[in-house]
Order: sequence, then structure tokens, then C-alpha cells
Amino acid sequence: MPLMPLTRRAAVLTLAGLCATLAHAADPWPSRPLKIVVPYPPGGSSDIIARSISQQLSEALKQPVIVENKPGANGNLGADFVAKAAPDGYTLLLCDLGALAISPSIYTKLPFNPSKDLRGAAMLAYSPHLLVVHPSVKANNLKELVELSKTSDLNFAVTATGSAPHLAGVELARATGAKWVYVPYKGGVQSVQDTVAGQTQVLMNGMLATYPHVQSGKLKLLGVSKRERMPLIGASPTIAEQGVPGFETGSWQGVMLPAGTPPAIVKRISESLVAAIRTPEVRARLAGQGAEVVTMTPTEVDGFFATERTRWAKVVQQEKLQLD
Repeated sequence: MPLMPLTRRAAVLTLAGLCATLAHAADPWPSRPLKIVVPYPPGGSSDIIARSISQQLSEALKQPVIVENKPGANGNLGADFVAKAAPDGYTLLLCDLGALAISPSIYTKLPFNPSKDLRGAAMLAYSPHLLVVHPSVKANNLKELVELSKTSDLNFAVTATGSAPHLAGVELARATGAKWVYVPYKGGVQSVQDTVAGQTQVLMNGMLATYPHVQSGKLKLLGVSKRERMPLIGASPTIAEQGVPGFETGSWQGVMLPAGTPPAIVKRISESLVAAIRTPEVRARLAGQGAEVVTMTPTEVDGFFATERTRWAKVVQQEKLQLD
């Protein structure tokens, strides 16, 4: 059988490649497993929520959903990974305020731009920060803690320098005159563990990851960073009612996608995420630990984080916080 002329053979191969590409592009989405990247160690608020919704999301999209922890650099390592991923809807970022709203102001060499390289998919939940101390600390409310901080050495555990809990502590100290030394960790779990062990004395951290230790008596709760009291812990006063009007901080868990992800895929992911977080079993599980299901559309998520970037930039500037 004679060989096909080279030019004709090349044309046929090119056409075959084009057809294969078009066929792949026409595959219904999703056609393979999805990955939720959590840019913090296992056990924190974002990780708890990611694992709470993964099964429901998998059932809705008819594909496996894998949760992968990529901790490092206050969440920036995992966020950068997603920012540089293919915008095809298969790589999601479940993140808190740190990498999305605080890092742009505090890091001089951030390898990605949250406002340009990532776009919102959905907001899922909010849990206030709890102000807690080791049981040995002789303070039973915020006023007593502030006074004690002026006469005793208190170490304040933070999930990482520049994290939302860190800046919540900074805001609280500025508002009350409290004095403490910030001790940075590589994640919320480690900061909680060391406060439980008494190696650090004061902690502000997301309620979802912290409240179980209050329930067990390993940590003493002094205040909640929410404007109104929470039914779950109704007897515990807010920080706002203890002399810091309007004080409200916390862990906001939002899902982001690489910029350029097709709108139809963003919409499908957003709707599936909201449906997953609103299922009765997930809602009840989170509520029992103090997390409130709060959902937003993709556009609302982008607007929320833009507002938070402005808010925390002022705190960073006032404190002259800067990291490479």
C-alpha cells in the first residue's frame, strides 16, 4: 500500500488532533474528580467545613471531591496554587480572610493577586472568634484580662502572623489598651493546642475549631467577637458589650476559583456548594459547633472580600506590619 504524501498526512494528523481537542472540550462538565484545596493544616475551621460538604458536593456533581491540605505562608501557598491552576472548575480554594483580604497588605512579595487571579464562587459559613484563656489565667471577663495584661506577661497565640485572628487581637488591644506578646504558629490547630497546654495564655480563634475545648473545660471563654450574643452560648457576653462597641471579627469560609473559569461552571459550582452547606445534616453539625451558614453569590463574595481588604489594610498600616 503506497504511503500517503507527507503534506496530506500532516493535514490528516492535524485534523485528527483538532477533532480530539474539540471532542474533549465538548465533554460535559464535570467529567473527572474535583479538588478542594484548603490552605491550612487539618483540623481548622476551613478544613472542617471542606470535609463537611465534600460528600454532598460529590453527590450533586456525580464526581469524587477530594480535600487536599496545602498549608504554608498563612494560607498563601495554597491560594497561589489555585490562582495558577487551570480555570476549568476542577480546582477550588476554600479559604478564610487571611490570604484573600489581609495578605495583599501585609506581604510585600505576594506571588498572586487575590482580586485579579481569583474569583468568588460562594460564601459558605461564618463563625465568630472566641476570646479564650487557659483556665489558670486569673481573669473572668475582658476588663479583668486587660488589667492583668498590664501587670503580667501574657502570650497571645495566633494562627500565623498576619492572619485574621492575629489582626483581631491587634484590634482588640488597640481598643482596650491590653498588653500581650504575639506568638505565631503555622495554623489554628497548633495555636489551640498550645493554649490548652498552657504554653500560651490567650487566644482568639474561630469558634468552630475552638468551642469544643471550651465545652470540655480546657479553655475558659471570656468573650465572643459578634455584635449579638449567640443562642448556643447565650450566657457568654460579646466583646462589644464589654466596652468595645461594634467589635466584630471572625472566620468567613468562602470558595474561590481561578480567574477565567467559565461563568456557566462558576454558576454550577456555586449552586452546588450552597445546596451542600444548606443540607440539614451539615447545617446542624456546624451549628452545634457555633458556625452559622451564610451564603453569598459569586459577585457578592468578590464584593465582600474587596471591602475586607480595605478594612484590614488600615489596621496593617496603623501597626506597620510587613512581611516578605
